[in-house]
Amino acid sequence: MFFQPIKKNIKSMAVQPNLTDYTTIRAEFSWEAVRRELSGLPGGQGLNIAYEAVDRHAEGPGQNRIAIRFLGKDGGVSDLSYGDLRDRSNRFANLLRSLKVDKGDRVFWLAGRIPDLYPIFFGTLKNLNVFCPLFAAFGPEPVQQRLERGNARILVTNRKQYTKKIAPLLNRLPELRYILLVDSTEDINEQVLSLPRLMAEAADMFTIPPTDPEDMAILHFTSGTTGLPKGAVHVHNAVQTHFITGRYVLDLHQDDIYWCTADPGWVTGTSYGIIAPLLHGVISIVDEADFEPERWYRILQEQKVTVWYTAPTAIRMLMRVPEELPGKFDLSSLRLVHSVGEPLNPEAVLWGQKVLGLLIHDNWWQTETGGIMIANYAALEVRPGSMGLPLPGIEAAILTHLDAESVRVEESDVEGELALRRGWPSMFRAYLHDEERYQKCFAGEWYLTGDLARRDADGYYWFIGRADDIIKTAGHMVGPFEVESCLMEHPAVAEAGVIGKPESTIGELVKAFVVLKAGYKATDELSHELIGFGRGRLGSAVAPKEIDFVDNLPKTRSGKIMRRLLKARELNLPVGDTSTLEGSTTS
Repeated sequence: MFFQPIKKNIKSMAVQPNLTDYTTIRAEFSWEAVRRELSGLPGGQGLNIAYEAVDRHAEGPGQNRIAIRFLGKDGGVSDLSYGDLRDRSNRFANLLRSLKVDKGDRVFWLAGRIPDLYPIFFGTLKNLNVFCPLFAAFGPEPVQQRLERGNARILVTNRKQYTKKIAPLLNRLPELRYILLVDSTEDINEQVLSLPRLMAEAADMFTIPPTDPEDMAILHFTSGTTGLPKGAVHVHNAVQTHFITGRYVLDLHQDDIYWCTADPGWVTGTSYGIIAPLLHGVISIVDEADFEPERWYRILQEQKVTVWYTAPTAIRMLMRVPEELPGKFDLSSLRLVHSVGEPLNPEAVLWGQKVLGLLIHDNWWQTETGGIMIANYAALEVRPGSMGLPLPGIEAAILTHLDAESVRVEESDVEGELALRRGWPSMFRAYLHDEERYQKCFAGEWYLTGDLARRDADGYYWFIGRADDIIKTAGHMVGPFEVESCLMEHPAVAEAGVIGKPESTIGELVKAFVVLKAGYKATDELSHELIGFGRGRLGSAVAPKEIDFVDNLPKTRSGKIMRRLLKARELNLPVGDTSTLEGSTTS
């Protein structure tokens, strides 16, 4: 399968992109220059994410500018200015200080997307504490595991979450000092306190202490295929990556209205749902409600969103509804659409061009990288199916392993493991309490991503699959993403998930799980048609040999297809950690 590169006409763009000459900017780029663009704490007292994102705007002409526009489930709209956000985060920082929460202590959040999140996030960082977000849909066990492994001192949550998930666990969390309830006007007991009461009593003036850029700021838990969740440690210095990706990838300008749909429990929801847009002083839209196509299109229209950052899962769900729906809304304000979470199939990129009138720009990064590493840019050509080009300041490579300890850097069009030269500002600094696991992520100067990819002759990177997802069939190495993208070209297919199923003769056969678009029925005839369709495009060795029709594919809350779960169910194997499975519990 090959899709022609799509070039851009910069002269026709209403807003001149921040990055037009990629080659020159990349050649002249330095992280030291980025650091000089940031204010730093007054008096040269270090670098603090909260000051850069909030206080420096609130202390200048941006004080009354809207920072967060919150859209409630009930239709209500409320705004937080940069000044409001500074004052309320100061109150929370003072509150933490009054509770004797020390530098480096962890503050956990378990309450979803509500207005309290934002002052609590920045107040935590102002007091040099560490913010750790959890998905509100987590069940009791995942919550307990993360609170325990993260040495939680403070938990901010609501009464429902406390009653259902926390109260039964308290005897297993001896380090947890206080639980602050966002929706209680009275204290429950000496440990479970009313956040509104404490915030009302706290002062709104706070001086951020000297902050070493390497001070721990955010702890994000990420699930592996086996074992307990890993706590990836990020520091205040990560703000440099958030700042420069906001400029060059998101292409944020002062007058933009920006909407990131990611949940704060996912790293995108903090790096690009909170920090990056505020660094650039833009208005950031936050929607409390869950995905619903008509609601989303209405938000784009009514809020006049200009830059939209969402997930491939959401895009594929929008692709399943009639194309007439977006035509009912005025999307003329929208100028740029981005996607991250799972590689974006070429068909989705082209759907955006056809239905939204805009290409969808895929980008790649991980919880461990802390920020976008490889991207498609507003002014540069898009090659549908490609992750794009490395961010200025990021050195990427394709490695092949010579042995357990050494690697070789490959030239163009060789498949291997995607790696990044270590040392960028938002690189994770540790897996909390697991140094051995952390060190295994590196080979000398290279961070090993665990993703297989190739680089073409022009430097564009192409995702093949997770190393542990690759299918070995009849001597071929097959990436599930390639097969899934092929199947999505068929008019009946909305989504596809592909695994390798053990087979004695060829090692593994390629099996696909297919979600159909509305109006199509799961029949043997359609199954045979899809197998033939795959063979015609991929060849008999790579095409799926079995197809199952399903209503939905298991995905993480960040939108990644859980192929290991498909495989475990198919083979009746243990499913492992499913704490990040979308819809696995209720809140």
